[in-house]
Amino acid sequence: MIDLPAVMDGTWPAAALHRAGPWLVREGRGGGKRVSAASAEAPWRPADIALAEAAQAALGQPALFVLRAGEEALDAELEARGYRVVDPVVAYAAPVAQLTTVPVPPVRVFDVWPPLAIQTEIWAEGGIGPERLAVMARGGSDRTALLGRINDRAAGAAFVALHAGTAMLHALHILPDQQRNGLGAHMMRGAAFWAQDRGAGNLSLVVTRENAPARALYASLGMQIVGQYHYRMK
Repeated sequence: MIDLPAVMDGTWPAAALHRAGPWLVREGRGGGKRVSAASAEAPWRPADIALAEAAQAALGQPALFVLRAGEEALDAELEARGYRVVDPVVAYAAPVAQLTTVPVPPVRVFDVWPPLAIQTEIWAEGGIGPERLAVMARGGSDRTALLGRINDRAAGAAFVALHAGTAMLHALHILPDQQRNGLGAHMMRGAAFWAQDRGAGNLSLVVTRENAPARALYASLGMQIVGQYHYRMK
């Protein structure tokens, strides 16, 4: 069983963590919702929601909560307070051994740390800028950046990190004119081989529910849904 919240926090970490009553408030510094959301870490009362709101306001962040399975009461309370659902997310995972049965063709996927300039350029094309690169830079010692090549050019980039025996892939982006040519699958398998070399048992990732092309890719590799969550923003 993968502890999805722990793997996410361990591989895509917030700049700092703050306690506000029963809430864990992540300080994102522009790194996106995953590193900026508050989550319930202890029993809460409706009046406690103001504590998280105040803590996030003090950090210059919008009021944002992450809601997971079993938190229906909190979900309903936030809805009643005018919070809207944003970015429903699906988590996928597969055993590393399942993803490494097919070798990656030569000169298709390379792992390198720190990222090369061409990788940051590819990420920038996909809207993954300096703030998210800063998240990668604090992602622990077991991490790498993948560079994917197709048609004699660099065309894809991704970040992979390891936590408690599970590798998680983040920030996979392939240049639009090189999509739908198999590079995504090669990069997923490249991530699995990297994870295998470090003793990881599973490769995981999260993707927005509406990203149908990416979800089709993960399903084609035999990856299974292992969790779902969404955010609510004031």
